[in-house]
Amino acid sequence: MMTNNDFLQVLSHFDLQEDAVDVSSFGNGHINDTYKVVTASGTVMYVLQRINHLIFTDVEMLQRNIRIVTTHIREKLIARGETDLERKALTFIQTKDGKDYYHDGESYWRVCLMIPDAISLEEVNPELAYEAGKAFGDFQSMLADIPEGVIGETIPNFHNMEFRLQQFHDAIKANVANRLEGVKDLVEEIEKRAKGMCMLEQLNREGKIKKRINHCDTKVNNILFDNNSGKVLCVIDLDTVMPGYVLSDIGDFIRTGANTGAEDDTNLDNVHVNLEIFKAYTRGYMETAKSFLSDIEILILPFGGRLLTYMQTMRFLTDYINGDTYYKIHHIEHNLQRTKAQFKLLQSLEEHNIEMLGFMLEWA
Repeated sequence: MMTNNDFLQVLSHFDLQEDAVDVSSFGNGHINDTYKVVTASGTVMYVLQRINHLIFTDVEMLQRNIRIVTTHIREKLIARGETDLERKALTFIQTKDGKDYYHDGESYWRVCLMIPDAISLEEVNPELAYEAGKAFGDFQSMLADIPEGVIGETIPNFHNMEFRLQQFHDAIKANVANRLEGVKDLVEEIEKRAKGMCMLEQLNREGKIKKRINHCDTKVNNILFDNNSGKVLCVIDLDTVMPGYVLSDIGDFIRTGANTGAEDDTNLDNVHVNLEIFKAYTRGYMETAKSFLSDIEILILPFGGRLLTYMQTMRFLTDYINGDTYYKIHHIEHNLQRTKAQFKLLQSLEEHNIEMLGFMLEWA
């Protein structure tokens, strides 16, 4: 357990504008450890994070990506004539020797400025979904001209369906927890959709779609809003910003924000797609993203919700078959419960596919 003095020792390696005096836990992130930093003036001025280098194994690349992305966004905002830039783009503090992170021999640390008078939200309604769509679409749009190869994959194959299917097949073959017999019906459902779900990889090989810079974790709580006006300030949590298909950033929001139930809902009757949230998010997204999207990307955007929901269904089931080695669980059947709830959402998305596609045709 680290003491306050231990945290202050870490912070002493960063080029802070004001001395830190107190550090305490902050937020509810599941991957990195996050702390708020109070300075000598009594202001919460910085956010300190311990990077989970078991997940983000190339910290050098991770932090280089973030520096490139935040610098690029700041330049775009300046070109637009935006003001109040320190609230509209994350600002990371370098170490005293000019690095983007500090390694204490065991852990990797980074520091960014706290954005004042900002809040994040958890509940989604159509109005909020519309604003989130605009924010993530604008985020992609600002990064669309970054040349290929500049931003690396912080989690290789993160949304690569062929890779996730291979992991699934490896789990089935090994059956290390001896659970396969009880989930054969779910395995069959995964398998009969598998070929169609690899469509993006095939279209990419054919040169019909390309990879773009995505956020890859488009939950509503990864947007900061002004506490007074309610307007969007900026997109945060940039660890998974990397090349991928634009469907990821619409699909993951639909999977999380347009689900009428919980990700692990025990009552499957609760789980459906909320079409009003889908339409609101998509409308906002297209307002800011259409300028750089191809016609084929626009037409297949509704597939993103099915794709990411299918992928998450499969990942939960893979972990269940493997004996719960990846996701934290609260009880022995938790991953199976998650699998069934995600699969129910997938079925709902499939049932409403024609309506969702018709909505997208208005933009084509």
